[in-house]
Amino acid sequence: MEDFKAFKEKLEKVHNFPTLYMFKFIVPKDKVAEVELLFPKNEIVTKPSSSGKYISMTIKSMMESADHIIEVYTEAKKIKGIISL
Repeated sequence: MEDFKAFKEKLEKVHNFPTLYMFKFIVPKDKVAEVELLFPKNEIVTKPSSSGKYISMTIKSMMESADHIIEVYTEAKKIKGIISL
């Protein structure tokens, strides 16, 4: 979590919680379901890459705190090949 200290400070400066937060990921095509599991109740907008190997995913989710956002990113980092934007 130490990696996220500066990020947490920025989040707390910019957002009033709870807040609607937008996550953006680029995910290998075969890992889309794993990302969907992180956001079971949210609408996910997807767009395939020109090569079809990757999917761009945009998710808006209500977050209760900066720590909650960091928890999501921490779980997402466990997905092989994911890129967080």
